[in-house]
Amino acid sequence: MAWTAISTRNDTPPIVRGGWLDALRFIVASLIILHHFQGAGPVPLAEGLHPVFERGGFLLTNFFLIDSGYVLMRVYGASVAGGRLTTGDFFLKRYLRVLPAHLIMVLSLVVLIVGGGALGFSPRAPEWFRWDQLPAQLTLTQAFGVPGGLGWNAPSWSISALIGCYLAFPWILKGLVRLGPWSVLALGVGGYLLVNQMTWALLGYPVYQMPLGFGFIRALPLFVLGMALAWFAQQVRIAPRLAGWAGIGAALLLAFVQYFDKHALISLACISIIILAAGAVPTPRPSKWVEKAAVVSFSMFISNEVVRIAWFGLANVAIAKLALPVAVQWALWGAGVAAAFGFAFLFHILIDTPIQNRIRDWLKGRSRSRPMVAGQPVVSLEG
Repeated sequence: MAWTAISTRNDTPPIVRGGWLDALRFIVASLIILHHFQGAGPVPLAEGLHPVFERGGFLLTNFFLIDSGYVLMRVYGASVAGGRLTTGDFFLKRYLRVLPAHLIMVLSLVVLIVGGGALGFSPRAPEWFRWDQLPAQLTLTQAFGVPGGLGWNAPSWSISALIGCYLAFPWILKGLVRLGPWSVLALGVGGYLLVNQMTWALLGYPVYQMPLGFGFIRALPLFVLGMALAWFAQQVRIAPRLAGWAGIGAALLLAFVQYFDKHALISLACISIIILAAGAVPTPRPSKWVEKAAVVSFSMFISNEVVRIAWFGLANVAIAKLALPVAVQWALWGAGVAAAFGFAFLFHILIDTPIQNRIRDWLKGRSRSRPMVAGQPVVSLEG
């Protein structure tokens, strides 16, 4: 009997919002918040519970970068490859998606530090708020070897690295679409392993330990791996039952190996399988709540460090002046985590969404004003 759990596709189904991929995005964004907040309690979670709360940050970043390549390939790959969405419009759409929120968060930190200083409060770690580090971070150039960019809203280095990936996306896409799915999958996996081996040989450490100033070198192989997984998923059908069990098995294996140590390559393979499985398992009843949670995940990512700095700047002063007991300190820590979620949702609804709606309207008008290309209009930037 022929085994049909994996077979060639005749069509490419679109990504369904409110499904497993969206759920994963929200879960990972939530874990990123926990990772950033874990050291702010009376006892760091990495010391009191398990080291994974500290070292797991690189895994969450890996997921974020691979998932970005996967989703963009599934959503925009056909339009960019077919010329219905120009390379310039693709980059502009992605750049304007991240830039306003980034600028608001960094400038909010500037106001917080300057205002706190005027009131007589200074940050506990002033080295993380050096003014010479601010220009590279404001311009999102810190992941390309430009001096500066450390501290402030530190997680923005990955947004900086992704901007380079957005620029590279159309050119990588041109190469991938010429190859079959298995060749692309081998290229994505092999490319990452090759870059990893090169950094070991030349620098003495793996690619995921690249300094943040060269974060683009860390991000690009993972982004390309995500693109390769997406191209494979579009060309090869994986039976839902096989995908489901593979995803569960990979999640359990990831949790198991992380209990003992990083096991970076095994963990990377597990993350890739989880993403591939999440895209292959059908969603017969999409959840609007899951969809909304996934949409808010970007606001969760970009704002949580700002909330952490502001919240514990005040909480630490209260703890020191009032000699608050440990139980109250833990209550403040839990409230801070909750505040990160609450602030992200409010920022998304009240600030980010209105800004993006205005940008979307401007991009639509810009697209409609263009002449026809080869008898067909260039696709709307919201397509």
